Amino acid sequence: MERLKKIAKTDLGKTLITIILLSFAINFVIETVSRKGLGAGLSYLTGQPLVFLYNMLIILSTLSIAILVKRRLFVYIVVGGTWLGIGIANGVILSNRMTPFTTKDLQVLEDGLSIVPNYLSTKEIIMVCIAIVLAVALLVFIFIKGPRRKEKMHVKSYLASFAIILLLMAGSSGLAIKTGVVETFFGNLAYAYRDFGFPYCFINTWVNTGVNRPYGYSEAAVKGIFAEGELGPEGIYIPEVTDTDDKYPNIIVVQLESFIDPQMVKTITCSEDPVPNWRKLMAECSSGYFTAPAVGAGTANTEFEVLSGMSVKFFGPGEYPYKSILREEPCETVAYILKNMGFKTHAIHNHRGAFYGRNQVYPNLGFETFTSIEYMNHVVKTPKNWAKDQVLTEQIFSALEADAERDFVFTVSVQGHGKYPTEQVFETPVIDITAPDEESYYQYVYYVNEIHEMDKWLGELTAALSKFPEPVILVLYGDHIPALEMEAEDMESGDLYNTQYLIWANYRLKAEDKDLHAYQLMPEVFNRLGIHNGTLMLYHQNHSGDEDYLKNLKMLEYDMLYGKRYVYGGNTPFEKVDMKMGIRPIKIEEVVQIGENYYIKGENFTQYSKISLDGEILDTIYLGPTVLGLLEEVDPEDVSRMKISQVEKYNEILSTTE
Repeated sequence: MERLKKIAKTDLGKTLITIILLSFAINFVIETVSRKGLGAGLSYLTGQPLVFLYNMLIILSTLSIAILVKRRLFVYIVVGGTWLGIGIANGVILSNRMTPFTTKDLQVLEDGLSIVPNYLSTKEIIMVCIAIVLAVALLVFIFIKGPRRKEKMHVKSYLASFAIILLLMAGSSGLAIKTGVVETFFGNLAYAYRDFGFPYCFINTWVNTGVNRPYGYSEAAVKGIFAEGELGPEGIYIPEVTDTDDKYPNIIVVQLESFIDPQMVKTITCSEDPVPNWRKLMAECSSGYFTAPAVGAGTANTEFEVLSGMSVKFFGPGEYPYKSILREEPCETVAYILKNMGFKTHAIHNHRGAFYGRNQVYPNLGFETFTSIEYMNHVVKTPKNWAKDQVLTEQIFSALEADAERDFVFTVSVQGHGKYPTEQVFETPVIDITAPDEESYYQYVYYVNEIHEMDKWLGELTAALSKFPEPVILVLYGDHIPALEMEAEDMESGDLYNTQYLIWANYRLKAEDKDLHAYQLMPEVFNRLGIHNGTLMLYHQNHSGDEDYLKNLKMLEYDMLYGKRYVYGGNTPFEKVDMKMGIRPIKIEEVVQIGENYYIKGENFTQYSKISLDGEILDTIYLGPTVLGLLEEVDPEDVSRMKISQVEKYNEILSTTE
């Protein structure tokens, strides 16, 4: 004991005590913030002490660098401040959505910053910026003027202490996993953070990416998944280019942002049915529960599962394939399959074309055109600045009427998006509700009335499609539940991952109800239409009842994206598509000079149309869909080289006229 007291009084001892206490405090604050209350933080500490200590050790191992440096206060502030920063960020994120903060969110940071104005007021944004500037200034001051260790460092003892902490961390990790204190597979990301702690889970989302090589992966194992001749005579899938599109209907898929039937939520009641059109369609059409891969966020991952037939649960925790592998590699999807059958393939989204990198990813998913908000006119916005979905009708019909072939039109809506306001927005809402408290009342009344408008639009869309001269099948589903305070027991389904889907047609189609996962939806639609093409479409259609169904699905996903492509005979048969932005071509008809000013006349201009010269964007005024005005001087000799570029709000050029 006396020896310990002596060590505690030494410089090394004081440092060790400091980083231990800091680790405890930081971990407690992080978990208290994420659990939204001091009581919940204390319950975590006392109820899961081993998990708490393990996460504390993770933080301790990062702070231990202070043992080896002179500027210890600077290390405490930088390392400890980083942990507190990301922990508090997790708490803020959980107040706006149900999926916790991951390292993958840093990959979509640009996208996240682009929608900050939808979540924070201008005053709040300014305050955040000021706080960041002050924090950086304080760090610089502390680094220059802050205290430094004056005692001479006994290299062996200091290095030994540092090494012991790292070895303790490594040994504890193996033991914690082996004994089940923590797990390496996160079936539910939100529950994993709750059960295994923020530091461990956050780091896991960094080191665990892509689809891991399955045990027993080999050519024989991959080919053994399918029966002889099921994929083809060689046991591999080789897509055939045919012209059979006229045997099938046009296929329209609409992914509805945060759409659920509000009456599925037990904690609220509505003054009238908020979704009468949806309810009518559910009763008449094939429908059921739709199990999304995310809760309250993760639109792109639901989209990916539907298009590809893959499950994102086999990727790293919180990973967005749109931000990783799909930026580089083509992936077999519904769009590629239908394109090879003679369909024209279109994507539509009433939000930024660069959001989630869709303008870069969609060519690797088989889409020939992509119409984002930058190519739309007559866009009406919600009070929270999201585009209303009524603009999508015109875009869907433009895709259907653009060519003589059958069309696959994949549409992503945005109107139902959060953040849902905690103050009054509608003075006289069309649908009133009752809710547990004032804050949730305002959130739900806003959400329910936006969903009511979306439902009204669905009624108008199906009415218009019922008159379309060609056969059409329309698939509708909610991408995830809204980012509102909900527990599983608050939902009629008893599951936070459940929304609903339905399949409507403008011709007679027998109704068959079935509950489906997102990755099973299009195989089911294809089966109903008699389409039996595609590796995973066939797999889901023929093997969903197999004992090793999910195990083999993971092996196929690994093989198709990361492995040897045995299922394709060694090479991916899909090539990146030369995708065109926008259905309607943007054209320049003439340049008119009036006085010293130049005007460009043409077709299909939008508010995102800018005059450009040799790749440089010029100061432009939008005067209408056929006229743009130039607001700066140019050399008359350069006028003939002026073009029109579609420029998204963060100045990325999406396309330029030829």
